[in-house]
Amino acid sequence: MIQPGIRLHANQNANGYIGSNEDTVMGNQLLEEISRFRRSCDYVESPTNVIIITSFLLFGCFFCLDKHNSAWFQLREATTLAQISGMEDEETYSTGHVADDLERRKLFWLLFVTERAYALHKHRPLTLHATVRPPTSVGNPGEVTMGGFIQLVDLYRPFDDSFIGLWNKTSSDCSIAWLTQLQNQLTQALPNTLDSTQSQVADLRTSQQWLRNIVWQLSMSNGLLSSTSLDASMTFQYPIEIAKDLVVVSGQFPRQSMEVHGIGLVAKLFDITCTLIDVMSCVPMETSAFELGPRDYLDHLITLISSLRGGESRYLPLVMAKLGETLPQMMPSVPQPLNLKAAIDQKEQYHESSSSPESIVLASSPFCSPNHTTLPVRLHVIAFGDRSSG
Repeated sequence: MIQPGIRLHANQNANGYIGSNEDTVMGNQLLEEISRFRRSCDYVESPTNVIIITSFLLFGCFFCLDKHNSAWFQLREATTLAQISGMEDEETYSTGHVADDLERRKLFWLLFVTERAYALHKHRPLTLHATVRPPTSVGNPGEVTMGGFIQLVDLYRPFDDSFIGLWNKTSSDCSIAWLTQLQNQLTQALPNTLDSTQSQVADLRTSQQWLRNIVWQLSMSNGLLSSTSLDASMTFQYPIEIAKDLVVVSGQFPRQSMEVHGIGLVAKLFDITCTLIDVMSCVPMETSAFELGPRDYLDHLITLISSLRGGESRYLPLVMAKLGETLPQMMPSVPQPLNLKAAIDQKEQYHESSSSPESIVLASSPFCSPNHTTLPVRLHVIAFGDRSSG
């Protein structure tokens, strides 16, 4: 998919073959033609699945074009059309046409998940609610993607109106117990082995860590974190654990399985990386030449962002600007990917042997620091207090 700001090699398009860069112009012309055609017909009064899917695909196009007002309009239109067609009513899935009912049910939950992800990403309200049963793999033994889709639905179901209200600051009734329970639920949401396609695994693992990061941000913004908390998820260092888990899982699937999800997945990596930088700049870190630490995870995440299509041109400059503005002396020359398994094996070999430390020093990333809204200042005040007042 052509996306703005992506640098293509001369005469090479996004699919990798030699051709004309006029594909971008053609794509915009197709969008204009679809919009023109839709204005000429009344598709609202009796929306079909195809009509709803068209609005959903238009949302995806505008999202990738970084036109978020248009993207939100199309997503909102898709969810509204779903409501008009009765998709929130369980009785409408009993037409007797099993295959059609299943496809319709999957479409509803696809919109459900997408709306929640976008609401968290752009601080938007919700329209759809979990009023119908999710699809099941029963009766569909040959569909390997169904299990992964159901797990994705389960990941996003806890993010209801109550959470979105807190996230959008339209409500403030928030408790440590509730947030801790939600973090535990997210941490245990996925089994160690997923019976899904590689692209689904990439989406599930990345989304899981991103949602953990979102919940931590909510805890921080409500002043509920503590350096003495017995629960790791309610401490200032928790994003380091999230980053570590993401680095571990990202090494378990090929890069192509991440690329297929486009700029949306890169945006999640960017959010996690920014939070990690914020924490590194405000919380004292104990470093060791023989153990992996935050700088290693940051090194790996920046390399990952820079290697994914759209990441280098859209998000990498933002990450590097964040680093350069806060701690310019920590700016790297060229980020190097972290071979986490090899590094851990190397660390274990060190502890099990009496070999010279100089022979097994791990390469440490020269990263640190941020400037992501006011998070660093708030973290510093919460962790150490406002020393100007006393």
